[in-house]
Amino acid sequence: MSHSTAGTEPATPPPEDDHAFFGQPRGLMTLSGLEVWERFSFLGMQAILVLFFADTVANGGMDMDPGTAASVSAAYGTLVYLVSVAGGWLADRILGSYRAVLYGGILIACGHYSMAVPTDAMTWVGLGLISAGTGLLKPNVASMVGKLYRTDDERRDAGFALYYMGINIGAFVGPLITGWLGEHVSWHWGFSAAAVGMTLGLIQYVAGRRHLAGRKHAAEFALAPDAMRRAVRLIIGGAVVVAVVATALALAGWLTMDRFVDVLTVISVIAPIVYFVVMFRSPRVTAEERGRLRPYIVLFLGSVVFNFILFQAYSTMMLLASTNARTEILGFTFPASWYASALGAFEVALAPVVAAVWARMGPRQPHASNKIAFGVILGGLSFLLMVLPTSGHADDTYRMAAWWIVGSYLLLGLGDILLETSGMSATTKLAPKAFASQTMALWFLSLALANGIQAQIVKLYGEVSNPAYFGVNGAIAVAAGVAMIAAAPWLKRTMHPVH
Repeated sequence: MSHSTAGTEPATPPPEDDHAFFGQPRGLMTLSGLEVWERFSFLGMQAILVLFFADTVANGGMDMDPGTAASVSAAYGTLVYLVSVAGGWLADRILGSYRAVLYGGILIACGHYSMAVPTDAMTWVGLGLISAGTGLLKPNVASMVGKLYRTDDERRDAGFALYYMGINIGAFVGPLITGWLGEHVSWHWGFSAAAVGMTLGLIQYVAGRRHLAGRKHAAEFALAPDAMRRAVRLIIGGAVVVAVVATALALAGWLTMDRFVDVLTVISVIAPIVYFVVMFRSPRVTAEERGRLRPYIVLFLGSVVFNFILFQAYSTMMLLASTNARTEILGFTFPASWYASALGAFEVALAPVVAAVWARMGPRQPHASNKIAFGVILGGLSFLLMVLPTSGHADDTYRMAAWWIVGSYLLLGLGDILLETSGMSATTKLAPKAFASQTMALWFLSLALANGIQAQIVKLYGEVSNPAYFGVNGAIAVAAGVAMIAAAPWLKRTMHPVH
């Protein structure tokens, strides 16, 4: 029926929605709008988080040394993406994607409001709520984008590019507002702006729900009623037990910040290994689907390498910008955290160009694996570029021109568009049907692993020279991208019919 009956809404979007948003389904506008505000809040907060950790108590910060501040910030990112596994499972088995995204957004907003309270305890509470909420929202909103298209729809990659442009509008605007408030008023005013942004995102998501495919469906692979009640009890009970044990260990002095970071890194390594094993052995995964999971491991590792570089745009690069980069362009002085907006600006500008190129090339466009490999190489080059302005100085009092960091972010932004849009699109194509939302969560586990590795490596920042730090990490990324290109023939063959 095209009209809702009493108490019921149609389960599918109206037919006229299919080409209503720049030739894409109108539901893409609703989901992209949500991501604008979610990224506004998440990356707006993340742009100032490491600076907040490293700032003095007198200035409202937490007085951590730079390496520790970067490590703790990376550990927070690790936790965010680890929880995405639970988010995918909850959507598939209990909540359904629409409700999982809605509840996740509510938790994120509550987390940011908590961080607006100027106490250390509320900072940690807020980060915990944001981690839980992002784990519910991120894998499922991307999965909902995939549901707007057929697997063989050539608009799919272009649609994900537009979706990713929406993400980066938020990534551009967020640091501008939170950064100015954080560095000119107080850090907690910056966190408050993030809270307001997420609230606006929730409002437009609910308002546009009729344009989303399957929004009224229950979980696609819902548990039986008894099993569902038992699972809910176990989840709530387990969360309470973990919170109590963690609090007790912290009060006893055993669970220090360093140990917590190390535990998260170990989990970030183990979790994807276990998850791949479970999917390979599942009787609900067909032999054809299992064959496509093998090349997906290569794409997964490419994502790990690239995002290890990308996430440092909000940690080591922020620290470098705050201490060794000029904060003025053409006579205009700006907060150091505004450098993070350069990354979003480049992605906003370049995403439609990339989408148009892929749409124009149609079936002649590069294979998904090569797009990802090019992204990895560009990420490595963004770090190699930083070797030049950080070399040849007698001490650490130098100030590099702003254009060096801006140039690095240009390379990183283009690489991010190539890798993330192709990676998320390929994930929705390669996903075993029984693990649809959870396979998208597996892509986000690559982000958890990247952050987990980063949480350890960034401890070297400030301990080794900056040219060595950026040069070695950049060279490893370039080598990984070249290796993926060399494996392209095998990847094309085993990923067929995905292109």
